[in-house]
Amino acid sequence: MAQAQQGERTRHIGILYSRYESDPDVQARLSAFRERLQQLGWSEGSNIRSDLRFGGGDLNRLRSCAAELANLKPDVILAESTPGVAALRDATLTIPIVFVNAQNPVGSGYVRSLARPGGNITGFVSFEPTMGGKWLGILKELAPSVVRIALLYNPRTHSGQYFQSIDDAAHAMSLSVIRSPFLGANDIEVAIGDLARGPNGGVLVLPDTSTNLHRELIVNLVARYQLPAVYPFRDFIISGGLAYYGTNGLDQYRQAAGYVDRILNGEKPADLPVQAPVKYELVINSKTAKVLGLEVPLSILLRVDEVLE
Repeated sequence: MAQAQQGERTRHIGILYSRYESDPDVQARLSAFRERLQQLGWSEGSNIRSDLRFGGGDLNRLRSCAAELANLKPDVILAESTPGVAALRDATLTIPIVFVNAQNPVGSGYVRSLARPGGNITGFVSFEPTMGGKWLGILKELAPSVVRIALLYNPRTHSGQYFQSIDDAAHAMSLSVIRSPFLGANDIEVAIGDLARGPNGGVLVLPDTSTNLHRELIVNLVARYQLPAVYPFRDFIISGGLAYYGTNGLDQYRQAAGYVDRILNGEKPADLPVQAPVKYELVINSKTAKVLGLEVPLSILLRVDEVLE
């Protein structure tokens, strides 16, 4: 039945990624996307073909890649990250786009509303604005002595949607929040070094393509200065970070494959609602906690999804 619906014509899928092709996390997520497509009856080299482009953390390169994909006129494009969606929106107003890991799509003007996107773009957001306060709360639970928090983010690519909930939570917990925008590695080194010069500091890394690109540097600097930190992506914990609270990225790529399938079968992005996560996962790296001299509190252990040894 699926084969009959798809017909004999080979369909064309574009994929735009903000990061590097060599990133293991990128490959894992693309594999999850492809596997789900295959389960839905779409096989590479049989009834679909894909063109992939990788921005490698360079916004100019990302825009160029978006324009290249739009010129190829694929049936649908999978877009990763907020900058990726922005680049594609500038490149085409007609080719269907399904996004993953993009933030604040209404505020950024990508869609009219979550329930009724109304244009050629739809997809899956990774976080809601209230997550900012939750990240801050987890950091304070893990490290009660922390009173100064540095927020790491790239002002060119970050949506800014978490600042209000972070400020509200910081006021309630009597914490001092230091916004630490960066454009490159040197800025990150300076921000974390400045924080470490004072007592009782902690780091909150905000979800952003740029923070993920610099994750090894961030985790190494935080470890060097013995600072507790909370991260929005699981990759940071695998690299040795203390705590991660966020969505399962592989699941979102599988869901995105479902939307791509529906579009290839005739549905329109305008009619497919933007979906927010229904479940978040909390993961703690116990080895890192021990190195920092932190005892993971019972309040965390009762709701943690995984403890990495």
